[in-house]
Amino acid sequence: MMRIKGLHHSAYRCRDSEETRQFFEDFLGLPLVNAFEIGVTKSGRAAKVLHSFYAMGDGSCLAFFEEPGEPFEFKPQRDFDLHIALEIPHADLQAWLAKGKDAGIECRGISDHGMIDSVYFRDPNGYVIELTGKRPDHDAMMDPAANKAREHLDKWQAEKVV
Repeated sequence: MMRIKGLHHSAYRCRDSEETRQFFEDFLGLPLVNAFEIGVTKSGRAAKVLHSFYAMGDGSCLAFFEEPGEPFEFKPQRDFDLHIALEIPHADLQAWLAKGKDAGIECRGISDHGMIDSVYFRDPNGYVIELTGKRPDHDAMMDPAANKAREHLDKWQAEKVV
């Protein structure tokens, strides 16, 4: 069977690569590990794009594309529309919230989600960045045999109103 090993990177558009670097590297502490220009897309379209990568502790990355002059609707995202959740030690939640407030970054929290607690920031592109700390019962709560994830999904599908 072919298996997916893990996340290499998740990529998003950005308004300005340096502004994005300041948030992800200087504020969050994710090092810039690669950046390169793309002049032609894989479909053959001429482009002028900078692709940059910020590494997380497990080796995966958040990546961004800056393509000046090309249309893209940057808007503040709502939590349920789009957000990026990054894991931190639970004990660090309060310190991160204070750091965001001290830096004048839009932030909120600490939010209780049962298995995790989170603080939220808005990056310069309008994306919601969630820093989440696992509670001791996290792994047990993520066990589909115990939490009946499939039953909940099936019930939702049967009852939702479109």
